[in-house]
Amino acid sequence: MSYSKAMPFDLKNKRVFVCGHRGMVGSAIVRQLVHEDCIILTADRERLDLREQTQVRAWFNAEKPDAVFLAAAKVGGILANDSKPADFLYDNLAIEMNVIEAAFRTGVEKLLYLGSSCIYPKLAPQPIPENALLTGSLEPTNEAYAIAKIAGLKLCQAYRRQYFADFIAAMPTNLYGPGDNYDLTSSHVIPALLRKSHEAKRAGHSEITIWGTGTPRREFLHVDDAASALVHLMKVYSGMEHVNVGTGEDVTIMDVAKLICDVVAFTGTIATDPSKPDGTPQKLLDISKLTATGWRPRYGLRDGLVDAYRWFAANEATSRLTAQSNE
Repeated sequence: MSYSKAMPFDLKNKRVFVCGHRGMVGSAIVRQLVHEDCIILTADRERLDLREQTQVRAWFNAEKPDAVFLAAAKVGGILANDSKPADFLYDNLAIEMNVIEAAFRTGVEKLLYLGSSCIYPKLAPQPIPENALLTGSLEPTNEAYAIAKIAGLKLCQAYRRQYFADFIAAMPTNLYGPGDNYDLTSSHVIPALLRKSHEAKRAGHSEITIWGTGTPRREFLHVDDAASALVHLMKVYSGMEHVNVGTGEDVTIMDVAKLICDVVAFTGTIATDPSKPDGTPQKLLDISKLTATGWRPRYGLRDGLVDAYRWFAANEATSRLTAQSNE
């Protein structure tokens, strides 16, 4: 591992481009960067389509960022990944290739690529170390997305190896929090369960149903903790290998469902639907490389869920209750 507390990458007065600033992770990075005394650059999708190489090159040539957080991606849960593999593969490959290549061409000093813990094999050892990458078969339900994210990681490593570009990558665990996607056809487990239990409580229903058996174990990280870790890594880490970002703790889907019902104050029962896929049996990241740099998460799971539900309840009318394309 290569990192230095003595000579960090100083963000002060740097022009920092946050790709995907309107998404959950990108907006959290922007909130974190406010404290860094840097110049934050963003571009709305209407102005810059990251899938279009010509537009991306022109934007980088005009704006000349010093640092880039590549947090833009087409994202979604099991249903969305399984039903639209071509969209997930093509869009994410295009975004990664265009941004990474333009960053190199225009002399960006440092780039942090945001991957996903789904890059690891379905039956990876637990907790999952960074070197488990490409040691086994992927989870079939999100294979297209995983392949795209692996390609982006490898592209960063290739530019680093061939051109000595300071491009690094971080692989976060399952994220949740303010700005999440609450569309039940494309959301991840926590926003889906928050919405289901909230609506069931309001409608006076006595039961909610969760996908699968409820037995898989998952690790969850509040998005503001993720942003804190990513900005931290941008400043202190420079190495070929990617870095896992998580809490180091996991919980069953059933247990997180019970916790969400408690937070929402839904007193009904929780039914399972074993006809729906469970996905990977367990996914817990080994975060020893990250914690060795001095970083720790701030939110426990319950406190994080309280914060996420508070945001959802306050923004229900305008939050993403229907599918979105790119973060």
